[in-house]
Amino acid sequence: MIYEQTIRTSAECKGVGLHSGAPVHLKILPAASGTGIVFRRTDLDGFELEAVSRNVARVSYATSLMKKGVLISTTEHLLSAFVGMGIDNAIVELDNLELPILDGSAQPFVDLMRRAGVRKQRRARSFLKVLRPIELREGSKFIGVYPSDRYTVSYTIDFPHPLIGREARTLELTNGHYLAEIASARTFGFLHEAEVMRQQGLIRGASEENAIVLTRDGLVNPPLRYPDEFVRHKILDLIGDLALIGRRILGNVVADRAGHAMHTALVSRLLRDQASWEEVTLAREEEAADVPVEPERAAASLQ
Repeated sequence: MIYEQTIRTSAECKGVGLHSGAPVHLKILPAASGTGIVFRRTDLDGFELEAVSRNVARVSYATSLMKKGVLISTTEHLLSAFVGMGIDNAIVELDNLELPILDGSAQPFVDLMRRAGVRKQRRARSFLKVLRPIELREGSKFIGVYPSDRYTVSYTIDFPHPLIGREARTLELTNGHYLAEIASARTFGFLHEAEVMRQQGLIRGASEENAIVLTRDGLVNPPLRYPDEFVRHKILDLIGDLALIGRRILGNVVADRAGHAMHTALVSRLLRDQASWEEVTLAREEEAADVPVEPERAAASLQ
């Protein structure tokens, strides 16, 4: 039987929000079985907001959650790290509206959790097993999910840039593939779009330390961590957005130039169409993400 997991001890970090530029202190705490991922705004009397589809607020360049007017922004990298690390239950405390961007990938969050350790719990993990296809199209953009006994993601992007062009990659979320191939892929943006985005109230915390910055024909801050780091980061984002289902997926997800809005639209559509899936538990550990973790007793901290 595959059981739910939480972190063994607390882990914390400080940084700035990618879009707000606001300083934020984030702390991840262990949580009881069945809790799921819950954000807690310590600057707002401990207001709690569950990381589930019904709380999705606005989605453009990042995925934000809102409940009773309280906002949590840019959740996708941490949620992605939770999936990659096999963490089902955690309380995430933060003292501002946006999660820290750190280095622009999920790797700093993964490192925090690895140092804190992972603890198996007594409740069987629930999976959402896809029974029939669901597809969404919007012009040239596409996303779909299909029946499978494993969680597999295939993503294609196409940017008119000499360092990107058309990139495609497929990942199976088993045997530590997420940690080895996806976690350290960074977010990216184009220098010629920066001023307009800042006028829109976006990327106020962006820098060469937390994003791949592209000129019209080159790269401001080489080197890339992978030749196809761009599509790997899109997979990272997709995994984080799909975590808002509230359960692990057993299905094959295929995306082509989709983006956050289509990721979360698929989550909403899938949950509404209850005949397209069933909730199951699994007997064999190898069916789920196999994450090697060395637990430590001391609290982890990244500054």
